[in-house]
Amino acid sequence: MTLKLGVPNKGRLNERTVELLTKAGIDLGEDIGRRLYIRARNQDVEVLFLRAQDIPEFVASGAIDMGITGEDMVAESGYELKELLGLRFGYCHMAVAVPEESGIRDASQIKDGCRIATSYPNIAGRYFESLGKDVNIIVVTGAAEIMPYLGISDYIVDLVSTGSTLKMNRMIEVGRILDSQAAVFTTDGAMERHSELIEELVSSIESVIDAENKKYIMADVPRSRLPDVERIIPGIGGPTVLDIAGNSDFMAVHAVIDSDQTFHVIAELKKIGAKGILTTPIERLVN
Repeated sequence: MTLKLGVPNKGRLNERTVELLTKAGIDLGEDIGRRLYIRARNQDVEVLFLRAQDIPEFVASGAIDMGITGEDMVAESGYELKELLGLRFGYCHMAVAVPEESGIRDASQIKDGCRIATSYPNIAGRYFESLGKDVNIIVVTGAAEIMPYLGISDYIVDLVSTGSTLKMNRMIEVGRILDSQAAVFTTDGAMERHSELIEELVSSIESVIDAENKKYIMADVPRSRLPDVERIIPGIGGPTVLDIAGNSDFMAVHAVIDSDQTFHVIAELKKIGAKGILTTPIERLVN
């Protein structure tokens, strides 16, 4: 039975999602961007390109078996889905924001009857209800920041990444509702039908993410300095040390290191007389 995977068809989550799937070994061919669904060439997987906000409903209803979308989209949908993996991109948070001149510095100061513009009425409604506030939710489809200026709303609830858009529109955050990132979601029913394939796919994606901030380093190290190697490059489970044919004075050392440690590690290896130092990127890292 073919596994149906829904992914965002455009926007902030699309490009990175496709990149992860491709690196994970899901061959989507050359029709990306021209077709609404693609059958992977090397897996019993069908990838459907859908609106990110529709994916939670399609997963919950069983129309698709799993989906990649933002945690904020799932929270807004209200469906209780099973999150399998946070994908470490698409980071943002949902916030209450008010004009700088409003004098409000905390969401608890917002009065009953105020108008709140948002594209996330369910999240906003639940949040203000938790504060005991009776506010009027005004649903907009985008550019919530302009609504107070137009007089359509008093305040807003919207996604915030860097905060630069709020600042440009002379608004400030007064309440943080939830944090969000892109993630993989499914249901218990889909897990029963496709448990092995879902687990393989999630593991493959995770291995790509884990590998992206790592490098593989190789060096020939003087045998007498091997005690220093473990200190310099501890690796994941310790460095791999191998004999070099025809050269008893040096040993070949291999290890996985964090990318941001590359400069330091190479400098330290050179200090102990290492030669032939080589670093390469890693496509996948399975722990």
